[in-house]
Amino acid sequence: MNLEQFQKELVAYASEIGIDKIGFASAEPFFNLKHRLIRQQQLQYQSGFEEPDIEKRTRPALLLEEAVTIISIAIAYPSKMNNAPQGTRGARRGIFSRSSWGKDYHAALRERLTLLEAFIAAHYPEARMRSMVDTGELSDRAVAERAGIGWSAKNTNIITPEFGSYVYLGEMITNIPFALNEPMEDQCGECRLCIDTCPTGAIVEGGQLNAQRCISFLTQTKGFLPDEFRTKIGNRLYGCDTCQTVCPKNKRKANQIHAEFEPDPEIAKPLLEPLLKIANREFKEKFGYVSGSWRGKKPIQRNAILALAHFKEVSAVPALIGLLESDERPVIRGTAAWAIGKIGTAEGLLALKAASRQESDLEVREEIQKGLAFFAEELKG
Repeated sequence: MNLEQFQKELVAYASEIGIDKIGFASAEPFFNLKHRLIRQQQLQYQSGFEEPDIEKRTRPALLLEEAVTIISIAIAYPSKMNNAPQGTRGARRGIFSRSSWGKDYHAALRERLTLLEAFIAAHYPEARMRSMVDTGELSDRAVAERAGIGWSAKNTNIITPEFGSYVYLGEMITNIPFALNEPMEDQCGECRLCIDTCPTGAIVEGGQLNAQRCISFLTQTKGFLPDEFRTKIGNRLYGCDTCQTVCPKNKRKANQIHAEFEPDPEIAKPLLEPLLKIANREFKEKFGYVSGSWRGKKPIQRNAILALAHFKEVSAVPALIGLLESDERPVIRGTAAWAIGKIGTAEGLLALKAASRQESDLEVREEIQKGLAFFAEELKG
């Protein structure tokens, strides 16, 4: 079988195993990306989750000798939740971003890439391959852009004509010289909705993101959330979809294609108060299969506390006081103190005053003072 015919069969096989788009890109160095990444580091805009070695991120040949082609794959995920539960007073709910609905996409894409590797190896035993998803060295978006999967949008996502930006990306470096796809023309035009509506101004300009201000990043951190952002995350427990939901290119892109990514409403929009006391084992059993659980329960619990403060949920104050008084983790105690002050009940005031006399951790004491300051402001008002 000649290579041209095999490439057609590979594309057909990819569709059979649930890959929605596949493209082929050169494994030449990503020189333009390198310049952008250097600038990101200079501005300290990177999240810290990325591969720190820029050479590895931009030179595929460092990852696989004799690299010739990169196969880019995209799988659509849903933007719509059927039977979504509504939060009410006394039963408030948080939200996971759409990319964390259903099965962890890392596993789903790796399974498909493994099948692709086996298919290629069966026809070309001499083939060399290396696959990666999200946590690999290469930039999934830079590869997808070069492979014609979609264009790199102002919100820094890849937008596909078929599925909008609601796609998971992965890639495979190989030594097989497949025919290459052409990059897609940018279709954002003059639109800047994503820039103007970003809650924290994280999209500095079209195509440039300050990850340190991005809510998607902030919800994954484990320490105290900076004061500036605490009132901006709303009820988000993991991730942020604002720059996608406002995008006109995502209009009417429901993408309810793969059953494995359909959300369990009680997981994607869970009740907040039960999260405050959830044990490690229960957390892993309930949330362990979604990508939003990768950092463990601590960031989710911290964000749940902030969400309850966002709603000023008075019924949550006893549970928050319980955390303030007995939780072993300073971040949880301190965030609870801040939230208690934000909600502002007489019971909460007494608890904060008592805690101010007993707490020994300096950061938690600072948060208690912030909580008490909310009461002082209320009195002045």
